[in-house]
Amino acid sequence: MVLMVDVDYRNSEAYIAGVVFENWSDIEESAIYKSKINDIEEYEPGKFYRRELPCILKLIQEHNLKPDTIVIDGFVWLDGEFKPGLGAYLYYALDCKVPIIGVAKKSFADISSKFKLLRGKSKKPLFITSSGIEIEEAIANIKIMYGENRIPILLKKADQLCRRR
Repeated sequence: MVLMVDVDYRNSEAYIAGVVFENWSDIEESAIYKSKINDIEEYEPGKFYRRELPCILKLIQEHNLKPDTIVIDGFVWLDGEFKPGLGAYLYYALDCKVPIIGVAKKSFADISSKFKLLRGKSKKPLFITSSGIEIEEAIANIKIMYGENRIPILLKKADQLCRRR
């Protein structure tokens, strides 16, 4: 089971959506989960994980999810390999037992081109980083996800669900 997760913030509340699917090429999800947190941490530059990590952990715990892999909207490693981002902190919070794949829409600092993935006809890459799974496999998995456009359909769905609350 793969869990794709995204979080949306409104004032002091966070809305978390999880889209579950079985195979990387699935057209539709097998389940959807939602959670909400009140009184979230304020955004702190360079420490985004402090705000988003509790949200993702709440979704996983509240719904007793046991994913084989988690895909986040963002970076696992900000530089691709060494500087931890949200995904690295999530990987550690789950005792390094669940592989994490990060799919970021914007570049961070000087990330190497080896982390770029062009999907569909887009000339704008996605930036894929990972922990607990080799980067080549992570990129291949995101590449075969359903959808002709830059953003895979199920990733877009997680984004839309958390924004709809």
